[in-house]
Amino acid sequence: QVQLVESGGGLVQAGGSLRLSCAASGRTFSRYSMGWFRQAPGKEREFVAAISWSGGLTNYADSVKGRFTISRDNAKATVDLQMNSLKPDDTAVYYCAADSVPLRFGARRYDYWGQGTQVTVSS
Repeated sequence: QVQLVESGGGLVQAGGSLRLSCAASGRTFSRYSMGWFRQAPGKEREFVAAISWSGGLTNYADSVKGRFTISRDNAKATVDLQMNSLKPDDTAVYYCAADSVPLRFGARRYDYWGQGTQVTVSS
């Protein structure tokens, strides 16, 4: 069974930075694309960023391009989200997600999810 555990959330002032990390276990991490999503209060969950199994391909939501960077370490089975120039609109619960099909990038749905970590950006 795939397990994803996020860490690194917290409270930060606007303009600040946070780094989220997701530790994966339960299967061969290096064969699967990973993603980050977020859900703000009263809103639907939305895509933030994705990275391919090798790390060679990435994709970002327009709202975070140039501010967030997704990366992965296949040796450690972790995927990180570096968030810079944070804005109050970035406040949300951030979720790590894993694709269920190996060697695929760009899937619209992910089948494995972490429990989420809260990010709060004060103005």
